[in-house]
Amino acid sequence: MRSFWVWLTLLVMSWLGAMLPELQHGNAGEMPWRIGGSAIFFAAFFVAPIYKSRPVKVFIALSIAAVFAIVALWPTSSSGFNLYSILVYSIVAGKAAYRLPPVYAAIIGLVLLSGALMPGMLGYSDFPILFYLLYAVILTVGLSVFCIIRSRYEEMSLRSETLLSEYRKMKRRLIADEQHARQEERAQVGRDIHDSVGHKLTALLMQLEMRRMQADGETADMLTGLKTLAKESLEETRAAVKSLKHQEAGGLPAIMGLLRRLESESFMRVNLTARHGALTAPLNNAQSIAVYRAVQEAITNAMKHGSSKEVHVLFEAPGGGLFRFEVSNACSRAGQALREGYGLQSMRERIEGAGGQLELFPYDNQFVIRGTFLTQTSFGKEEIH
Repeated sequence: MRSFWVWLTLLVMSWLGAMLPELQHGNAGEMPWRIGGSAIFFAAFFVAPIYKSRPVKVFIALSIAAVFAIVALWPTSSSGFNLYSILVYSIVAGKAAYRLPPVYAAIIGLVLLSGALMPGMLGYSDFPILFYLLYAVILTVGLSVFCIIRSRYEEMSLRSETLLSEYRKMKRRLIADEQHARQEERAQVGRDIHDSVGHKLTALLMQLEMRRMQADGETADMLTGLKTLAKESLEETRAAVKSLKHQEAGGLPAIMGLLRRLESESFMRVNLTARHGALTAPLNNAQSIAVYRAVQEAITNAMKHGSSKEVHVLFEAPGGGLFRFEVSNACSRAGQALREGYGLQSMRERIEGAGGQLELFPYDNQFVIRGTFLTQTSFGKEEIH
């Protein structure tokens, strides 16, 4: 948008410089077709970008602009040819080189060159024809170099985007493979425990039961106690193996993985702050899941509605058995009335269901989501009291 206003300013200043002498020295009968030609020129010139995906229509629009630029700026016998007209022709030629294939741009360039040469041939210009030819050659070389550089830049940009896309895929694959490897390792450890410790405890239970059936009195009671202890150990081992097989990263470790993925894929720039031992806060499973889902939803909202690709995440455990998380991002609509959508409502229900509180509020052009929990330590203290 900024470049549009720059080019518009340059074009208007060049056009006024070329048109004012003609209006001052020309007769009143020339006014209608000069003003009409100016209107058609500007209309065609600024309609061309609308059809930037259709080269033929852009060519037609710029051809009309070139022809009416020549008509509107045609010199009078008293004023002579105005060099500001060359600037207008140069801007039109640059537009054609930027928007059109080389063949179409060359045709418009020839039309403009004819418009610059004809006044000299008809005696309206004091400048030699060689000047216009040399200027046309220099402008052509400059625009050709520009087109080559732009083409290479677009090619490099496309290649860069392709490499970035492949990089993101590799990062996702690496993270997935890492998680899969950890899962396989946990499963293998679980199988090893089940095949070794579990089978040995089962064999021990059978031997204790055989000895108990053969013994009597105090020996039988002692063997019964040992059997009960071995049975409990076996059940705990099986529970541990089952938990190990299905264990997934949750809570704060999962949040760290989420932030790492977002930054590795360049979706968001995350500023993470942890205070007062927040990363070791004794959250239960429901609280950990609630924190993870809340942070995930907050970052998703920041990606959708934030005015920048930067988000601040804060974890803190200020004492007294409290754990607090906060996600804030710049938001241009921070001063507007807040309406909770489905995502924020689900976040609030999940936080409150885990025994926490959720606050949503704008502050200093930032949208802040803050959640607070009482940790397991605080619950323990309340029970002791």
